[in-house]
Amino acid sequence: MGSTRPATIILASSSPWRRQLLAQLGIKFEATSPEIDESAHDGEAPAALAERLAIGKASKIFEASPNAIVIGSDQVADVEGDILGKPGTAEKARAQLRHQSGKTVYFHTGLCVCAPSFERPRSCVETVTTRFRKLSDEQIARYVEAEDVTATAGSIKSEGLGISLVESIESKDPSTLVGLPLIALRQLLEEAGVEIP
Repeated sequence: MGSTRPATIILASSSPWRRQLLAQLGIKFEATSPEIDESAHDGEAPAALAERLAIGKASKIFEASPNAIVIGSDQVADVEGDILGKPGTAEKARAQLRHQSGKTVYFHTGLCVCAPSFERPRSCVETVTTRFRKLSDEQIARYVEAEDVTATAGSIKSEGLGISLVESIESKDPSTLVGLPLIALRQLLEEAGVEIP
């Protein structure tokens, strides 16, 4: 018998930004979008929601591909305890940005890896502290017109023009704000038997 084939790695996400981030690790992977209900439960904390959704996404794909290593991730914006998910429309994006103007916003990114060698999914939450500058309605309108943020938690793409909306970003891992914490992911993948680099 020859050596065993490395496990297929699947990113449970339709996000081009997450695909781009994962590609930085130099591993071969497939990407597929899990359809799950992303609604918050009554009284659910923002960080708990991010982790539950990441686990839900990875687990759903893992059920269909139990021999694969599956990565799930989800991000929730938290402003004064209010959960800001994906706005869905430009009007809601403008409202979210007005709500965040001049405030500290926590972006919680849940991460989960399911693997054949794990007894149960392994997960964590990484949080980024972002301070928004005071934004006028005109600035918000120009931003939402310039960058499609309707499918982005909190209506901001820090990897694009959204960086102009903030005063500061504090994070131990810059990839977390984009939506896939690569430092934590490398550790989980290593535990699943994936060597990086």
